[in-house]
Amino acid sequence: MRIEYDRDTCIGMFQCVAEWDGFEKDESAGKAVLVDGEEDGEDLFVREVPEGEEFDAQFAARVCPVDAIAVYDDDGERIVP
Repeated sequence: MRIEYDRDTCIGMFQCVAEWDGFEKDESAGKAVLVDGEEDGEDLFVREVPEGEEFDAQFAARVCPVDAIAVYDDDGERIVP
């Protein structure tokens, strides 16, 4: 499972941070940070979701008020949102 995070779209509500340890606050920028995310284009960060953390990662994506987070299954199909 892969997660993608569009930092430009993020409005800094930090709901994702509350739901999954894969996100942290960057209060100086007013944006979340995808921990261990690799930049894949301007302000787009991606990483594999560790085994056992799939539910929390999906929930973090679901609670994002601006849909800045997307989750894809191993076949590349978007499953959240």
